[in-house]
Amino acid sequence: MRPLLLLDVDGPLNPYAGKPHRRPEGYLTHRVRPASWIARQTDRPPQYAKPLRLWLHPGHGPALRALPFELVWCTTWKDEANEHVGPLLGLPELPYVDWPSMHHGDPDGLHWKTRYLVEWAAGRPFAWVDDELEPQDTAWIAAHHPAPALTLAVDHRVGLQPADFARLDAWARAPR
Repeated sequence: MRPLLLLDVDGPLNPYAGKPHRRPEGYLTHRVRPASWIARQTDRPPQYAKPLRLWLHPGHGPALRALPFELVWCTTWKDEANEHVGPLLGLPELPYVDWPSMHHGDPDGLHWKTRYLVEWAAGRPFAWVDDELEPQDTAWIAAHHPAPALTLAVDHRVGLQPADFARLDAWARAPR
């Protein structure tokens, strides 16, 4: 069984914090209208809501598919990633983590996803790619997850880089 690759969208795939009005090199600009985004714009009727800007690199889809992982959306986009992100990258429909709650505080200062991801992975090896990972998340996972796990923090200004793909590939292929 292949390890899981838990993919966040905003930051790793969509470097949203890049220079304003100037997408990173190699990325394309897309305008999408996810229902969750439209619902947050309460100041205008849905048909007039401003679309969400995404910067996506067309090479990331093939690079992700080439990795020896089972790909899983691990994002607040949840199932909307399959509708609005995956097709733009050439990815098939992927399973997604359906968060019971999002953006809640943690008594130990962990990322709000950390505890639930360990439970959700159910003992399977995984790599987690996110722009909000901190050392305490990595330490907590190492202490509480029985299988190998890799946490890969990605700079939300530049997104996934070739070295990140190489690291993921090497980790997945390493003997356990």
